[in-house]
This record gives sequence, structure tokens and C-alpha cells, in this order.
Amino acid sequence: MGVKIRRSLTVDSLGACQGAHFEQGRLYLYGDRETGMMREYIPGADTLLYTGNEYRFTQDGKDVINHPTGIARHGNLPVFIGNSIRLNKEGTAWKAVIYCINWEGLLQTHTLDGNVKRVIEDDACIQGTRPEYVQYNGQWYVATADYGNHGNEVRLYYPDRLQNAFNTKTPGVLFKKFTCGPWVQNLHWMPEKKILLLIQNQVEGRKWRFTFLDLEKSIAAGEAAVVKTVDIDKPDELEGFSLSGSPHTGVAVTSSKQHNVHFINVNW
Repeated sequence: MGVKIRRSLTVDSLGACQGAHFEQGRLYLYGDRETGMMREYIPGADTLLYTGNEYRFTQDGKDVINHPTGIARHGNLPVFIGNSIRLNKEGTAWKAVIYCINWEGLLQTHTLDGNVKRVIEDDACIQGTRPEYVQYNGQWYVATADYGNHGNEVRLYYPDRLQNAFNTKTPGVLFKKFTCGPWVQNLHWMPEKKILLLIQNQVEGRKWRFTFLDLEKSIAAGEAAVVKTVDIDKPDELEGFSLSGSPHTGVAVTSSKQHNVHFINVNW
């Protein structure tokens, strides 16, 4: 198993890019420009074609999801977007919020106006939130994980209960959890392999790490069952990754101003 960079390019107008989400032939890159926002692209072999569609995470012109850190979307299940808010310069105090949104409405109106269904405080988290759908024993759950260097967990929430809760400590929202390593920036589910990928930094805010977990074994053990860890010695801050229509190709993004989007080959 390996991860290699095939080509790197600079994609502008994203601010500090925070993640990537692929569906139905479209790649959505999201970041924290002057407001939290997302743009739509058509990926080619080594290119991205901007469709002209930009979406702002605002209500009445006010920034709402200012630091987007994950998009959980699957089929007709509720759609969630994470927001991890740093409350102090030291990074010791965080507020994590999960927004249940009307995805189709967002794509139509290009803002969150009228499209926020529920605001959920992720108070079960230790540091930040980064929602992603995963499948376990035939059921779909919303997984998220912590950033930081101690006490980190991956937690799985029931999506139907999460969408009706005001916080994640509400009894019955949490399904399972297990411990994991530090500096998790994002999650990506690989259904063909039943692998949960942790998109990480090797140290705080720097260097790339891809950690492939066996989800079933991790849940059973209560701790991350690591299949493979791939470190790439690039100095910037890896933020997100998404496969792009194939289990062998994907896109990784960083918060850098230059060379912030990377086409990736995944070899199993």
C-alpha cells in the first residue's frame, strides 16, 4: 500500500483550503477565505476545471461556518458540515459545531440562507470536529475525530439522532468510539476496502501523514487498528483528501497559498 503525489498545482480563491469532497463527478474544495466557502470543480486526469459555482457558508451575509472542517454526505441521509473554531492563540480552547444543512438548497442558493436545519455543538469532542460518513455492519454513521496531541478519539454518531440533537453529549447520539493518534485534520471513508483514512500531520500543523485503519477492528478493540501509515516529507499542512471516482486516485489539499492541490495515486 502506498501514496504518491502525481502532480501538484495552485488553485486560487480558496483562502486556506481545509478539505475536499467528491461526488457525482464533481470535486468540492472548501476553505476559509474572507468567509467559509466552497467551490465546485470537474476533475480531469491532472487538471481541475472550475465550474463557476461558488458557495458561501453565510446567512444574511454573515460568516457562519467560518472554518469548515468536514462534509458528511451519503445518499439521502442528513448532510453535516463541521466547523472547528479556535478560541485562543495557543490552540488550547476550541469550540466545535456541526451544522445539519439542506445540501440541495445550498447548491441552488449558493449560501446557507434558509438551508440550516440544525446547529449541533460537538461537545463530546476533545478538539475540533470533522464529520464523515462511514459504514459499519451495514449501517451508516457520522464519524469525526480530534486534533491535538493527547486523548484523541474517533467517534461514531447515529445520523438520525444527531440531526435532532443540540449537542453530541445528548444520550443516545454516540454509537461507538476508539482512540487514535494525534493531529487528525480530516477523515475519508474508503468503502471498497472498508478502510477509514485519517488525514494527519506528523507534527502540529506540518508534514503529511496518511493512516489507514481497519474500522471494524478499531471499533472492536477500542483503539485504532492501523493497517498502514504513509508519511510524506512535505513541510506544509495537509488538510484534506478525497478519492475522486476510483480507489486508486484522489486529491489532497493543503492550506498553503501555492501548490495547495495535489493529485494522488493510491496503490493497494
